[in-house]
Amino acid sequence: MSQDYQAIARRTSRQIMVGNVPIGGGAPVAVQSMTNTETCDVSATVEQIKRLEKAGADLVRVSVPTMEAAEAFGKIKQQVNLPLISDIHFDYKIALRVAELGVDCLRINPGNIGREDRVKAVVEKARDNDIPIRIGVNAGSLEKELQKKYGEPTPEALVESAMRHIDILDRLNFHDFKVSIKASDVFMTVHAYRQLAGQIEQPLHLGITEAGGLRSGSVKSAIGLGLLLSEGIGDTIRVSLAADPVEEIKVGFDILKSLKIRNKGINLIACPSCSRQQFDVISTVNTLEARLEDIIEPMDVAVIGCVVNGPGEAKEAEIGLTGGTPNLLYVDGKPNHKVENEALVDELEKEIRQRITRQQAQTHPEKVIPIKDIS
Repeated sequence: MSQDYQAIARRTSRQIMVGNVPIGGGAPVAVQSMTNTETCDVSATVEQIKRLEKAGADLVRVSVPTMEAAEAFGKIKQQVNLPLISDIHFDYKIALRVAELGVDCLRINPGNIGREDRVKAVVEKARDNDIPIRIGVNAGSLEKELQKKYGEPTPEALVESAMRHIDILDRLNFHDFKVSIKASDVFMTVHAYRQLAGQIEQPLHLGITEAGGLRSGSVKSAIGLGLLLSEGIGDTIRVSLAADPVEEIKVGFDILKSLKIRNKGINLIACPSCSRQQFDVISTVNTLEARLEDIIEPMDVAVIGCVVNGPGEAKEAEIGLTGGTPNLLYVDGKPNHKVENEALVDELEKEIRQRITRQQAQTHPEKVIPIKDIS
């Protein structure tokens, strides 16, 4: 795009390392998901993590509810490349075990681990192994005394719960942690994060918990996370959907892409289609999205069905298609050649992949991959 926009000013936060991924301190906003396989099914969990990696995930969280699951986690860790976060509640011994097995981050609530000596044991193990901790507060599992005090989940209740857990880590002089305070209510979540952001220096993990299905959950997450990210709040995100976890990664990157915070893959600019369209816009866009999922390099591609808005959008994109008789393909804002309807998808894909290959040859020649054969 020719127009420059002022970058969002990020909240200043302490940086922690989750494996080899920096979180906070100005690092790119990391996108993560959580496996929904049975952790003891090692092969299924490994397969899902590898699919998440292919989709672009930076981090993956795995639930570890039992000691048996902890042993399975160790086997999973040996077979994947992405940093793994273990999700642990109540049993501190499980946290100690996964720390020995190479976990990259411990997701706990210090308050539900139990006695302070148990919390201290987990913290010391994390310190000794350079493992950060994530404090996770959810509106659905607030402490009973806070439920009684506030009567119902509120932003203030979420923040007070988080600060209780944070105080425990502060007393133990442990500062390498991040915090999440999630609710399924968008406004409650947003207000809670706004309050907490000014009280601590640690990075914040954003999410609208139990957001819903693919469509409704994506909308709620985009609104809630978008509000916070546009204010510079948030260092890592998870879009919580009742759907394939891979969809969480896709939606997460789409949110970051729309805010110009982080670009990954093809940014398709497409019209909703109408009776002016000169080709089937919806089918073309859906097919393109499926074919181009493997591309991680950022690129703006416009697909507009008619000559009303088509030329304007095509001139602003790196590659653009405008409907006509015949259709016209733009490259770098200039008309390049005409394309018949039956060749639209193949021609667009060819131009996109050729452009990426040329860019790779200029910047990272050792990473150049052959152009996909689409003949």
